[in-house]
This record gives sequence, C-alpha cells and structure tokens, in this order.
Amino acid sequence: MKSFYLTKRWLSRHTLVTLSVCFCLITAHVRAQDYDIIIKNGRVIDPKNGIDGLQDLAIKDGKVALVAKSIDAKASQVVDARGFLVTPGLIDIHAHVFFGTEPDHYLSNGLTAVMPDGFSFRVGVTTLVDAGGAGWKSFPTFKKNIIDNSQTRVLSFMNIVGEGMVGGVHEQNLGDMDARMTAMVAKRYKDYVVGLKVAHFNGPEWKPVDEAVKAGTEANIPVMIDFGGNNPPKSIRELFFDHLRPGDIFTHAYTDLRPNESGENKVREFIVDDVSKKVKPFVFDAQKRGIIFDVGYGGASFNYSQAMPALQQGFFPNTISTDLHTGSMNASMKDMLNIMSKFLQMGMKLPAVIEASTWKPAQVIQREELGHLSVGAIADIAILNLREGNFGFYDKTGFKVTGKQKFECEMTIKGGRIVYDLNGIANPIYKK
Repeated sequence: MKSFYLTKRWLSRHTLVTLSVCFCLITAHVRAQDYDIIIKNGRVIDPKNGIDGLQDLAIKDGKVALVAKSIDAKASQVVDARGFLVTPGLIDIHAHVFFGTEPDHYLSNGLTAVMPDGFSFRVGVTTLVDAGGAGWKSFPTFKKNIIDNSQTRVLSFMNIVGEGMVGGVHEQNLGDMDARMTAMVAKRYKDYVVGLKVAHFNGPEWKPVDEAVKAGTEANIPVMIDFGGNNPPKSIRELFFDHLRPGDIFTHAYTDLRPNESGENKVREFIVDDVSKKVKPFVFDAQKRGIIFDVGYGGASFNYSQAMPALQQGFFPNTISTDLHTGSMNASMKDMLNIMSKFLQMGMKLPAVIEASTWKPAQVIQREELGHLSVGAIADIAILNLREGNFGFYDKTGFKVTGKQKFECEMTIKGGRIVYDLNGIANPIYKK
C-alpha cells in the first residue's frame, strides 16, 4: 500500500513538472512568434478604427496579425518606419487602366489608358478601379488582358455604353445603353464590377443616367457620373435629387468646364457659384443625402477656382481619385500622392485626407474588406513620407500655390508582400 501511494505521489509530481514545462514552452513560443513582416515605430493612421499614433504592426500569411504599441517578436523582414506614416493601401476609384493596342479606342483597349502595375505601387496604391473603360461587350477582354494579369487589385465601374469608353460618337450612342445587359454582365462578374459609369455624354437627354441607375439598382451597385455637357447645361440639382440614389458618385466635383473656342456644347454647371464664389446650398444638401463627391482630378477636371472656396466653406470631397491616363499623369495631376498633397495644402486635415483615400472609397465601392488595418484584414499597406520643403502645386489653368509638405511613398505592401521599397528600408530587403 505504501508503495502505491509513493508511486501515485511521484506520478502527480512528474505530471505537474511536465505540465509546467509544456506551459513554459508554449508561452515562449507565443513570445517568440514568427511573423512575416513587422513594421516598427511608424505613425499608424487607420481611420476605420480611429487609430492615429505611434504603433507597431505585424503581418502574417497576408493578413494584419497585430497592431500594438510595441511588438517584440521575430519576423522574416523588419521595416523601420520611424518618421513615416503607416496607412492602409491607397484606393484610387477613378483610373483608366484598360490599356490595349487599338489606336482609335481611347480608354477602352486603347493607347490613352495605362498599365496598372506601372502606376500603382510606386505611389502607395494597392487597388485601382477602372472608371468606365469597359462596357458589357468588352468587359471579358478587360478581365482577360488586364485584371487577370495585374499584381495591382483591379476592379471596374463598367460603362453603360456597351462598347465602353471608345470615345467620339460611340459614347453618344443612346441605342448602345442597355440597362438589362449591363446589369446581367455586372452580376456575372460581381467579384470585379463594383459599379457602373456614365461619361462624356453631351446632350439634353437623361437616358444615360437613368439607364445606369436602373442597371445599378438591379445589380445593387453604385453609379459614377462624369456629367457631360450641354448648352444650356443640365441641372446638377436635378441630377442629385431626381435621378441619383444615395451612394451614387458625382466625379470631377471641382471642375470648371466651359465651352471651348469652337463653341462645343461641353458646358457643365459648377458646385461653386461663379459670381458669389459660394458653394450652392443644395450641394451641401446632396452630400448629406448621401451623394458621393469624388475628386476625379484628370487632365482638365480640377480647378483651384472651385476647390479652394469649396474647402474654405467646409465642403470636402468624400473620395480622392486621379482619373489616371496618359493625358493627365504628366500634366498638373501627376499621381494620387500629388492630389492628396494639394488637399492637405488647402486645409484638409491629414487623417481626413487618408480616410478619403482608403476607408471611404472602400465603403463607396462596397469592398469593406479593404481600406483598413483591423486584425485579420488583408495586409495592403502604404508607408508614406510626408516630406518637408518648398513645393509648388498648380492646376490646368497654370494657377499655382505653394506648400511646405508633400507625400512620397517609401514602401507599398500588397497582400502581405513588399511590392515597392523606395530606399530599401526592409531588413533584409528581399525575404529569404
């Protein structure tokens, strides 16, 4: 009997020792958990989660694994972001990336659009939305040639014109605006089509807008309006309150579009009154109603004469975007970061500029898995340097203002993988 109790006591003590050792090993493993990437010492700005401060961020298996004041762990790569901003990957909801080889196809499989990967990661953009290049007839080609062959996440506002943004008379063809076919193709490619687009229509008819909204309602996606011209111009008040739904997008919000010397009927009503320089009261009402006002800068679609008084009166864009194509990228637009710098210079607060370039566009396109740094979120991240210096910012008219700060991209991470590193701040630079 005594032997039995001694054996039992020895087993109990041995079990406790074994459990203690196992617990210590598990604890040590948690403390020394391996991550793929740890970003240290950066100012994390994550508007969705209300974060704005010095934080470390860890990435594992393509996802955000941890955001904390200090992360003391091992990682395959460590990035020292001291002095930099760490934000969600930028989302440009108005770009033109249906590049192709057709010389007379403008922004639909044509030469005026650009290849996504050459113009995204170097400015912190991880998601580009092509704004109307493809219509329901050409979308399969766009997917095969561009979406399926890009590292950048490419989505689409599909054009209400079946042929897409081919340009010229094609975009005036009311007979090629088919809500039923557009909705059907949008639903078939719902993983890629995030909205519909109306663009460049010149005339008094409302059919392009109404057909797009009809298709958008059927497919449960928003509509982006590049409001065309007419002489006299169509009413934007009527557009906002009689034709669009909350969640629909008014792009080129700060443009001043006037007739050219030939008298072409490209005239659009402005949001800021030409005489009083006041934002029209119904514009504020439209934004409160849920109409999304998008910058859509472009080659000829942004004027300081509209933007400066609007911002001074508290009318800020919901989303910041480029309208990227070969006609805008080397003019006053340049890129996403240049536009963000302009809005910062005009008095928009830094967290608001980041929100309008990340979380808000993700909400607008109904892709809320993007645009934030929540634990478990896709690890799309931009590390930005807010450079100090003397910088010049000008618009299409040549009107110039100066500023002391300008965004520059130090690093872009897409899906947990470093895809752009300006100055080799990752250690090691290449993952072994």
